[in-house]
Amino acid sequence: MVDSHTHLDVCEPPNAELVAAAEAVGVTRVVTVGTDSASCRAALAAAEDFPQVYAAIGRHPNEATGFDDAHLAELEALAAHKKCVAIGETGLDYYRDHAPHSDQRRAFEAQIELARSTGKPLVIHTRAAEDDTLELLNERAGGVRVILHCFSMPDRVQECLEHENWWFSFAGNVTYPKAQALRTAALAIPANRLLVETDAPYLSPQPVRGRPNQPAHLVHTAGALALERRLPYAELEAAIERSAAAAFGW
Repeated sequence: MVDSHTHLDVCEPPNAELVAAAEAVGVTRVVTVGTDSASCRAALAAAEDFPQVYAAIGRHPNEATGFDDAHLAELEALAAHKKCVAIGETGLDYYRDHAPHSDQRRAFEAQIELARSTGKPLVIHTRAAEDDTLELLNERAGGVRVILHCFSMPDRVQECLEHENWWFSFAGNVTYPKAQALRTAALAIPANRLLVETDAPYLSPQPVRGRPNQPAHLVHTAGALALERRLPYAELEAAIERSAAAAFGW
């Protein structure tokens, strides 16, 4: 099983404990995601330390204030690392007023082009900004592999499915009792475009809700999706491993 999106640098136990706990339950690959300069460097350091860990390099929309050519140059340099498998997370977040919308958009557009030039997938964060996020992707991301991190647009799933090079990553919130619409959306996703993630230390799945999340908890989310799709866990696991290999290119 592959955790397609986590943040090891802000999880509580040391990385060695997190990786060992994940491996013990069958989570064999983890993509840890940078959101600013420090976390991108931490992601690459973790990827260097553990063969199971890979990095995504990006500037989160909430960290996009003042984004300029120097920030882009730093991302370009970090993204050249052999263990960087994706660009992002990037996108738009209108839920929290942490960065001007114009700066978010500039950072987003720059990272779309970085994904294109590097041939790496683009990891999308969107919150309370679905219309603008999808509009920008439709306008600028043609031909780019796109990973919709923590997919949370069940009413837009058919629209998103029209893009054959978009992947859908489901986090622990798909296990919540009130998330039936999200579970229904997950049923619509072809197995070759389905991913699972923890977004640790956030969004702990229902069996461990209220506790900090970690990559080992991915099995709860994957198990819930297997149950929803009426599949044996091993069959879903194999499908997601193939899907992640296609998305990330390893």
